[in-house]
Amino acid sequence: MGKLIDEFRRGWQGAAPPSLGLSIAFAVACLLIATLTRWALAHVRPDVYFTPYFPAVFFAAAFGGFRIGIVTALVGGMLGVVVNFGDAFADRARFALLALYWAVCALTIWGVEHYRTMLAEQRRISKRLIEEEDYRKLLVDELQHRLKNKLSTVHAVLHQVLHDHPQVWARVDPRLRSLAATDDLISRIDKAGCDIRDLLISELGPYGHVRFTLNGDRLFLPPKLAVTLSLMFHELATNAGKYGAFSAPRGLLQVSWTVSDDRLIITWDETEGPSVDKVSEPGFGTKLLKSALSSFDGRTEISYLKTGLHCIMQCRIPRSE
Repeated sequence: MGKLIDEFRRGWQGAAPPSLGLSIAFAVACLLIATLTRWALAHVRPDVYFTPYFPAVFFAAAFGGFRIGIVTALVGGMLGVVVNFGDAFADRARFALLALYWAVCALTIWGVEHYRTMLAEQRRISKRLIEEEDYRKLLVDELQHRLKNKLSTVHAVLHQVLHDHPQVWARVDPRLRSLAATDDLISRIDKAGCDIRDLLISELGPYGHVRFTLNGDRLFLPPKLAVTLSLMFHELATNAGKYGAFSAPRGLLQVSWTVSDDRLIITWDETEGPSVDKVSEPGFGTKLLKSALSSFDGRTEISYLKTGLHCIMQCRIPRSE
């Protein structure tokens, strides 16, 4: 009995086609209910011959497919003509109503079958997307695992090489540990989100905590926004390390953020870095910064000032994800 109920539930939800026997049994039940409804209506309106069979055709076609729907329509029409619950006889008017009934049933069955086809295609696409998403997650987890192992290997090799140079190792070791902590944080925020201050400290920590200042209240970022901002902060920090404030001995960075209603505004200010004489053509990093926040109704403005890079990021904070 439980197996039959489960099959009925899966068939009704469109997860799997029901068996022929169950489809026929369901159609018979629909016809029986329609006939009982017609008998009850005959006490009030004896000339209602086919109306109660329309829902029976609809539900039978939705559950068992267009073939079951056609059979249900034919049987319902014959019952409407042959079975009487009053003194009325089968005249020409009833046969005219029968033709109209079958025409409406044909449109109903066509509409239901069209919907079933679309639903099946949607389920197929959803299943494929879920499988692809699971594969991507597996691939990302594997890449993160390999990256962590490689970073551990680099850490061990450098420790051996610099064993006789403790001063150099004292400068290298914290940065490697900060990079590892950043990778771990990004793998976690993809599932749970994180605080913006923790995210910035994780990204900027490898460059030295005395090189940057953070101004803003505690703010929890939802997972998708946290991952997006982590990519942007990583790009900005990498550029600062190569060409900006972190590449100069006295360079400093100040990051500030404010929230108004559901809008987040982040200001990235670099000072005392190398002067920017000429801006090259936008590369992948610049395109990422410009477009990453578009899905959050946001934008990014980048200015190359004499004091250093000035970037303003604005976006909407999702209420829930």
